Amino acid sequence: MSSAVSPAPRTVLVTGATSGIGWETARLLAGRGDTVILHAPDQASGDDAVARLVAAGADTLRLRLVVADFSRLDEVRAMAARVAEERPGLDVLVNNAAVAAPERRTVTTDGNELSFQVNFLAAYLLTHELSGPLSARPGARVVNVSSSMHRTASIAWNDPQRIKRYSRLAAYAQSQLALTIFTRQQAPWTSVSVHPGVCDTALLPLYAHEGDSALQGAERVVRLCDPTAEVVPGAYYDRTALSPAAPVAMEDRTVRRLCKLADQLVGETA
Repeated sequence: MSSAVSPAPRTVLVTGATSGIGWETARLLAGRGDTVILHAPDQASGDDAVARLVAAGADTLRLRLVVADFSRLDEVRAMAARVAEERPGLDVLVNNAAVAAPERRTVTTDGNELSFQVNFLAAYLLTHELSGPLSARPGARVVNVSSSMHRTASIAWNDPQRIKRYSRLAAYAQSQLALTIFTRQQAPWTSVSVHPGVCDTALLPLYAHEGDSALQGAERVVRLCDPTAEVVPGAYYDRTALSPAAPVAMEDRTVRRLCKLADQLVGETA
């Protein structure tokens, strides 16, 4: 009598997992039996997120909390080091953490425009700092939660910090374009970016007055985390459909240029 082979348990890190799409993504993945590492910007919101997951039926033993304020790159590095030390193999990284650009231009302690750092540079740095654990797992994936708004954006190469000309929509859109471009950087793992839909989260006011539920957005993210779901490396998905990214995001020269800029801004060498 043959018995079905259970899939090996996977380890997934979800950034921005305290609310919205990130929290729902963590809940769905935990429900599938994955070990989920939840990223929170601070201890209090992280403890609350874990408590709500457990109340929703998640197994405490499959949850791990890590804390880092993404407006501080030193905390991103420290978080990555902790994850790499405790989890030498990482199956999926979901770069979901994002903030709306403030009405007035805000600069982090690292000298970067806030939304550019939190939404892109932190994800860029975290992904590279976790290259060891990601490379250790065959079929590892990085899912970058982007936005259709990237199509309206351009990278201000001569002024990426938007010192001369700032608008919150342009700054936010630039961060999403950068994340989408970064998805195409060559790596040992498979990277994809996804617009999860206009959803009823803290970012909704940037888009519309109403949207899909955070759960619906999370389902579209989780689909791309599934190792049985075939994906196109470097591709952009609009909800569940493979979709062409903005033309500039498809240029190899632009990918190299952005990564060089990111290396400079996070203090890494190319």
